[in-house]
Amino acid sequence: MISAIEEGLSTRKAAGRFRIGIATAGRWYRRYRETGETVARKQGQPSGSKLDPHERFILGLIEETPDITLAEIAERLASAHGVRVVPSTVWMFFDKRGVTFKKRMARPACKRFFDGVSVCANVSGLGAMIVPGQDGAYARTDPHKDVGV
Repeated sequence: MISAIEEGLSTRKAAGRFRIGIATAGRWYRRYRETGETVARKQGQPSGSKLDPHERFILGLIEETPDITLAEIAERLASAHGVRVVPSTVWMFFDKRGVTFKKRMARPACKRFFDGVSVCANVSGLGAMIVPGQDGAYARTDPHKDVGV
């Protein structure tokens, strides 16, 4: 394609002859003029993460504070190292290394009664019933909602 343009063919006609996009043909020819490169460049995203150099720092954070959030890790990276990332980038960093940790909220204890009905203490302490529905799914009902308590 580059030799065809060098021989006088327009970029548009060279793109049509080689069945590539006009912008692609222009970009390849421009790169050839500027750098002399004629080989294809590697495709895809670059391997690695911009967090790789900060691995010790990040792993130290979760060792120091096991319940730290991804957003807090991103904030600490920005303040300590000037690296700005979103929480999903931090998650991908951990996922690539097989590091998992879950933040579990305290859940109220449920008491199971007859016929698969459970009563759970809710935040207000009034209780809620979890009953099986007709389709097999469970529905949560608040027995005090209609009473006005």
